[in-house]
Amino acid sequence: MTRCSILRFNRKDMSSPFSRRTLLQGATALPIFYGSRARAAGRRFAYAGTYSSPEGPEGSRGNGQGIYQFEVNAETGELKQLALVANDQNPAWLSLHPSGKYLYSANETNHYEGQSSGSAGAYSIDRESGELKLLNSISSQGTGPAHLSVHPSGKYVLVANYAGGTIAVLSIKDNGELGEATDVKKDQGTLGAKRATSAPPGSFAISGHDKPHGHMIQAEPGGKFVISTDLALDRVLVWSFDVQTGKLTENEKGSISLPSGDGPRHFAFHPKNPWVYVLGEESSTLVVCEYSREDGGLQVKQTLSTLPKGFTGTNFTSEVVVSSDGKFVYAANRLHDSIAWFTVGKDGTLTFAGEAWTRGDYPRSFTIDPSGNFLYSCNQRSDAIATFRIDRKSGEPKFTGQYTPVGTPGILVFI
Repeated sequence: MTRCSILRFNRKDMSSPFSRRTLLQGATALPIFYGSRARAAGRRFAYAGTYSSPEGPEGSRGNGQGIYQFEVNAETGELKQLALVANDQNPAWLSLHPSGKYLYSANETNHYEGQSSGSAGAYSIDRESGELKLLNSISSQGTGPAHLSVHPSGKYVLVANYAGGTIAVLSIKDNGELGEATDVKKDQGTLGAKRATSAPPGSFAISGHDKPHGHMIQAEPGGKFVISTDLALDRVLVWSFDVQTGKLTENEKGSISLPSGDGPRHFAFHPKNPWVYVLGEESSTLVVCEYSREDGGLQVKQTLSTLPKGFTGTNFTSEVVVSSDGKFVYAANRLHDSIAWFTVGKDGTLTFAGEAWTRGDYPRSFTIDPSGNFLYSCNQRSDAIATFRIDRKSGEPKFTGQYTPVGTPGILVFI
């Protein structure tokens, strides 16, 4: 079982400048205490998943200690740490249940209870205090789970196992615990080139074209279809989903291939229209797809760079998010360390609008809060989350001056 305990903290002044070391120390002993049952009107909570074991990202040791709980200031975007749920198994990706009662983690390791597998964890959420309580953890049905999401029905967790090259459907019990896997698929096909076809000049972005690597899995909003990506196969796969049995059936006509070596990573649905935006991790591209709500089919409409015109060198993309109003698409660049944003045209195609420095190294992911006013960049190698206020008219993320110390952050989610 994953080692899990809850730690709480007392507040101290964090206003002085930080070095990288003091940022990390602050993340592991940060200062904030609130009565666990005190309920204040409009309290908002957020949770940060981290890399926390020697099996950290890219072969480095994780500096996090588990899942961090924060209270969010709706006016300023400030994150104040309330608690830490200790977990030394890399709970680096998190997803909330539609009910808001449960949180699920992808624990990105290669060993679980003597098995060659990572794990997925289930937590209950106290809606008054935001406190997490571990319910259970089970095998993710593959090594190195890098992504998971909850099906809109609330009955299943979908997991992409990067190292294992599998995707899995895990059942959710009535009490929020994870149950048996209802389906497991092993990605199969021809591996793409080591170097991306569409990469910028001078790129040495070589990632994982050695064997299949499931990178993301998520259901479309209606829940009828599920989309997954395999970086090594350069494939975006569409699956029909049976909500009664939890079984996946590949929709081969709907699935698409990216240029060899481009490495599809994450994708995002437009909130209003049938468009899907897919990141190429090694190519630093954003692919605009028309999506058929009838049969789940994808059709490529546009491909453009996530980097400024004239860029040369190496970069890896990480995350893509569409604003809640559907007017802007944001994409994160690692090594270039920027968030690029694009305006959305009437047909879903994109126009590059600008870029913002992430104020830290290697943005593993970023999140826009539910209000749409703030963007948070999880800067993996800087051990901090940087906060930006979004200009709702131009889409520009503007740095607020706020850094939140978190060791090797992977993701931030809001309830």
